[in-house]
Amino acid sequence: MRTIRQPGLRELEIRRSRFVCALGRVATEQEAQEFIAGRRREHRTATHNCTAYILGQHADITRNSDDGEPAGTAGLPMLEVLARRDLTGTVAVVSRYFGGIKLGAGGLIRAYGQVVAATVDAVGVVERRPVVTVTVTTGHARAGRLQRDLHSSPYSPGESRYGHQAEFDVVVPEAELDAFDAWVAATSGGQASTRHGARGHIDVAV
Repeated sequence: MRTIRQPGLRELEIRRSRFVCALGRVATEQEAQEFIAGRRREHRTATHNCTAYILGQHADITRNSDDGEPAGTAGLPMLEVLARRDLTGTVAVVSRYFGGIKLGAGGLIRAYGQVVAATVDAVGVVERRPVVTVTVTTGHARAGRLQRDLHSSPYSPGESRYGHQAEFDVVVPEAELDAFDAWVAATSGGQASTRHGARGHIDVAV
């Protein structure tokens, strides 16, 4: 799944109206609502604080608000930008300061979509890939060679521990677990074992 690389801000001026977009990374609706509330407090004098967010591993939770703009001219185009970029875990708030010139429905749709798209471009997008921390265990006689083999492979080891046996923690993409287990067995001549541990995600730029 994809999300923004980091939170960020971007401001555009369109026909004297200021559009200030803030993007945040969130995991739950509560986090999204807290982010929105914070932006509304910060921009309490804005004419409108319009919002959109997409959540869930399958991007199946979506919400948007026009906050007083004509229906469908703010929250929906903001949401559509996030959806077109295949983003989830992302909340957008656009604070508009009216500049005295009406933009019309079409102008508003373009303006809200444009400022969200510009902010996404500025902060970047990453793909969140599921990973598993695998502990590789072997005897001390084999440890040095196995560690060198790991360093020269796509599976660089992380934390190492030396007790009764040597242990190396390796973060492995979930889709490659079987291949990694087979690689360890073949490389060590069957003298190393693997144990699957904590699951998580890593961010990969796209």
